[in-house]
Amino acid sequence: MRIRSLGVIDDAVVELSPGFTAVTGETGAGKTMVVTSLGLLLGGRADPALVRIGAKSAVVEGRLGIGPRTPAAVRAEEAGAELDDGVLLISRTVSAEGRSRAHLGGRSVPVGLLGELADDLVAVHGQTDQQGLLRPARQRQSLDRYAGDAVAVPLAKYAAAHRRLRAVATELAELTTRARERSQEADLLRFGLDEIAAAEPVPGEDAELAAEAERLGHAEALASAATAAHAALAGNPEDPEGVDATTLVAGAHRVLEGVRGHDQELATLAERLGEIGILMADVAGELASYADGLDADPLRLAAVEERRAALTHLTRKYGRDIAAVLAWAEESSARLAELDGDDDRIGELTGERDALRAELGELAQALTDARTASAERFAAAVTAELAELAMPHARVSVEIRQTEVAEEADGIEVGGRAVAYGPAGADEVELLLAPHPGAPPRPIAKGASGGELSRVMLAVEVVFAGTDPVPTYLFDEVDAGVGGKAAVEVGRRLARLAKSAQVVVVTHLPQVAAFADRQLLVEKTNDGSVTSSGVTVLEGEERVRELSRMLAGQEDSETARAHAEELLETARTGR
Repeated sequence: MRIRSLGVIDDAVVELSPGFTAVTGETGAGKTMVVTSLGLLLGGRADPALVRIGAKSAVVEGRLGIGPRTPAAVRAEEAGAELDDGVLLISRTVSAEGRSRAHLGGRSVPVGLLGELADDLVAVHGQTDQQGLLRPARQRQSLDRYAGDAVAVPLAKYAAAHRRLRAVATELAELTTRARERSQEADLLRFGLDEIAAAEPVPGEDAELAAEAERLGHAEALASAATAAHAALAGNPEDPEGVDATTLVAGAHRVLEGVRGHDQELATLAERLGEIGILMADVAGELASYADGLDADPLRLAAVEERRAALTHLTRKYGRDIAAVLAWAEESSARLAELDGDDDRIGELTGERDALRAELGELAQALTDARTASAERFAAAVTAELAELAMPHARVSVEIRQTEVAEEADGIEVGGRAVAYGPAGADEVELLLAPHPGAPPRPIAKGASGGELSRVMLAVEVVFAGTDPVPTYLFDEVDAGVGGKAAVEVGRRLARLAKSAQVVVVTHLPQVAAFADRQLLVEKTNDGSVTSSGVTVLEGEERVRELSRMLAGQEDSETARAHAEELLETARTGR
């Protein structure tokens, strides 16, 4: 990693060993910034307070080696990132104003993507994680992670059934509590449908009736106009001397017919006059039929107006026209069928709910069995780790229990008892510690002293780390409160873990740092105006001097130097 303008660090390069890297330095030198930098690369929260005073932004860049077909590589390539011979470049910039940018493989990406990759790249274990592990809910999650597919498979089935049960219960509660409102809605729909059914409207009927009412209301004027128009075209029988348009057109046609053979243009005009005569005769006939067929019956007009009033009543309540009224009726019929089916639906949901509760009971029992088996293995593994950490007589156990409920409706049946349940099953998980023979097992937060608790939590972390499918583990001062022989055993255990993975440890213990394949010193200098930190790889004499300082606070103490050299030799030969 390269770190620039982050906290007390001005510009530093951190080279981590493929095996075990220990990061050391005096309090306040900036060791925490190394951890913070890695956190930023892994999508951690960007705090503008981290930006070095006077700088515009803090930048962290990292080179991570990942396999070509690992989940992290696939996800990075999907985001457009490019891998260079199995190396993925990540950078994170945090401005003093609080803005944050992330780049992955040369491509700008959302910060959240770095967090997705982190799950497959690095597992961080720190004092915050230890405090979290003191909570039973976190202990259950950790045990499930340790158990792997043995718990993951039934837990996935249980979670799916639990989600479905919640959905069914919600719908059932809604149907039950809203029964009155739904009944009122059904009554209103039924009343409207009955009104429409009684009227029996026909599509387009309202427009047809409006046209008929207009015609009937003006029947006399229409008949008089049709009669007059007919007389103008075909003549009036009561006036034999009158001249009509049909006769005049026929006379003009005869005149032209007599000379049409002498000129084609005139012949064309004669044909057109003939056509006009025929058309006028047709119109005259239709006018006569219209006048004869026109009904001025006031009873029919009253019936039409009455029918229009009935249809207007419907359109005023259910739609702008009869087509809209009929559409409302169709939709309301479907809705009424749904509402009328509520009782059946309630019965179906009740049956499904009972079946799901029974299924959850069986799955919860399977989860309990799987957790119990995994808990035995986990407790044995942690107990073995404690023996390596100078607590040979300590015993760790895992208590798995359920909370009974008074009413079966409030829980599910597991093992013949009604017990409380949640999204992860019915189990409550708690780690117990018996620090020495004869001591009763107690919750680890209460059953261990400060130094013992650190070792217990480190043992738990190491066991959990063995189940994390990631290539890198970061331990941030998880050895706090440990010293003496126990500290040596902590260093030895971390060194063994580093044989199969990359391990980075921020520590203040020389006994731990001595077991590292590479030791990095974070130190700061003060020139009176700017404090900057650098990260140095310690080798040979420099490493002895740093271990001497960590041991005695004096770099040049001969006794401390002898002890430091002894620690290094012990680490070299005793891994």
